[in-house]
Amino acid sequence: MKNKIIMFWAIVAIVITSLFIVYKKPTKLGLDLVGGSRIMLEAKTTETVPAITQEVMNRLQFAIESRVNKLGVSETSVAQVGDKRLLVEIPNVTDLKEAEAFLGKTAQLEFKQPEFDSNKQPKRDSVGNIIWYPTGLTGEDLKGATIGSDQTGQWTVSLEFNSKGATKFAELTQKLVGQQMAIFFDNEEISAPVIREAIFGGRAEISGGNSGFKYEEAEKMVNLLNAGALPVPSDIIQENTVGPTLGADSIEKSKFAGILGIALVMIFMVLYYRLPGVIADIALTIYGLILFALFKTIPVTLTLAGIAGFILSIGMAVDANILIFERTKEELKAGRNLFTAINSGFDRAWSSIFDSNMTTILTCLILYFLGTSVVKGFALTLALGVLVSMFTATTVTKNFMHLIFGTGELKYPALFGLKKNDIGQGFEVTETKREKARFGVLD
Repeated sequence: MKNKIIMFWAIVAIVITSLFIVYKKPTKLGLDLVGGSRIMLEAKTTETVPAITQEVMNRLQFAIESRVNKLGVSETSVAQVGDKRLLVEIPNVTDLKEAEAFLGKTAQLEFKQPEFDSNKQPKRDSVGNIIWYPTGLTGEDLKGATIGSDQTGQWTVSLEFNSKGATKFAELTQKLVGQQMAIFFDNEEISAPVIREAIFGGRAEISGGNSGFKYEEAEKMVNLLNAGALPVPSDIIQENTVGPTLGADSIEKSKFAGILGIALVMIFMVLYYRLPGVIADIALTIYGLILFALFKTIPVTLTLAGIAGFILSIGMAVDANILIFERTKEELKAGRNLFTAINSGFDRAWSSIFDSNMTTILTCLILYFLGTSVVKGFALTLALGVLVSMFTATTVTKNFMHLIFGTGELKYPALFGLKKNDIGQGFEVTETKREKARFGVLD
């Protein structure tokens, strides 16, 4: 019983934390609920890419979608329109300049070295600036980028190269010991440190020069680098903000339908399973609170499809409780005491709950990795809901049942929706059926 009390207070702590998150953090809503930005991009040819083919457009679409998703788990819509245009819809982003800056950036990282004269001194232009030329080490050689800070507390961008890039970087720093090496981001010089010694290990750090980076600048650079460079440049030819596509009336009707459906399920649980049904409804409320807090923490951008996945996962959470309660009732009918019946009910139902939920999660993974943005939102919310429902159904409900019913006998079978004559009759009924089956008697 001591462990049950400890678990109870742990659940209380989780509920309080979830309430705090739900109250403090804002909810991200999708384009169909709150509107956002709509931008039309047109791909442009370059010297290296003289023609816009379908393969180039596929790569550009993937890169743009990856970039926008760096803003959060969103229901971004990136669709090809015609031969060389992309229509991008970004929910909850009404600052067109912010969207333009993020989408239009080429995110090209380059490491350059000075051009040396005959005396092995860096050449300079007419105003005294060093003339730089490419080294072949670019953002394509990156494995990833993260935000860091130096000893003075200034924000930095830490770079990790892939195996090929690490070799290039080591050879480059070894060759330039005592000289400067410039780091350019989107053709703008970020810093030009002096190389004191060869750097091995495939890691580097960008400090942002004398003034250093602001956090927002470092975060933006990291997001763009991790999203990758665009295969071709793209111009914004059309832009506008859009309102919710569903409309306020549709949103209110959707809310009403969801609340009504959940209320009917909770009423059914109480009428059919009595006190365990009340416990299941409490666990269901805790489930919804934890899941909503999780959505806000990630954060997940909710659209109507995502809300549908959330409501569907509630139905699956109830399904787990139904399996548990039916198994528990079977144990009570077989003459088990209350404590044993509860434990056996949960143990016998667990394999069915686990198998059904795992198949759902596997399906969600397939939908998430292979589906479109809208399908991804549905898959994500459903998968998270299923995982949280497994916790609430098998931990919260079980803990509450043990605390409320204790370890004694079931004095009031009606609390489980049973009659006194039902208790202990399950074994006899089963044996009678077996005897009839032996003699070929069918009911």
